[in-house]
Amino acid sequence: MARRRRHLTDEEQRLWKRVTEGAERLGPRAPAPDARQEDEKGQKNPPAGPVAAPEPARRFTPQPFRVGERARATEAAAPAPPAATGPRLDRRQLQDLRRGRLRPEARIDLHGLTLAEAEPRLGQFIRASHQRGFRLVLVITGKGRHAQDVGPIPARQGVLRQHVPLWLLRPPLSHMVLEVVEAHRRHGGGGAYYVYLRKRRT
Repeated sequence: MARRRRHLTDEEQRLWKRVTEGAERLGPRAPAPDARQEDEKGQKNPPAGPVAAPEPARRFTPQPFRVGERARATEAAAPAPPAATGPRLDRRQLQDLRRGRLRPEARIDLHGLTLAEAEPRLGQFIRASHQRGFRLVLVITGKGRHAQDVGPIPARQGVLRQHVPLWLLRPPLSHMVLEVVEAHRRHGGGGAYYVYLRKRRT
């Protein structure tokens, strides 16, 4: 059985009309096109857009290292000395030289000298030997420090041994030098160099 709808009385209709006139509709409202926001100073600014979420900070993970490790790696990767210009020794001469079969005609010991002291002495020795017509001379540099380096600042080992070939194979000595070869162990091995000089022009 359907239920009958009751009609409102005049008094109820007037009361309902007063209630609906003061009520506001619920739900989302679209912002007005010229909506503005006021800051603390009272200036109108356009509404801010959506704020992007900040990117997560990357976590830094320190890598293990040893003091002086980078310095030693750089030293190990140093370029090789430049090759001597001009004609080379033939295969047999070079083989005899490396096997220590040739006897040096003069020698100089730079072991224990600083770079500033060793370079001019080496230059004087090479010029004097070339002037006298010598072909094979021996330059002793030493192998460097043997003690373990435990200091905070790593010290380069065998500094003279590294610099002597560079000095010999670049001007002003390069025009007198034909070949530079590590000496045989009977003449110092890794702590000395054979220097084969060019013939003196008469």
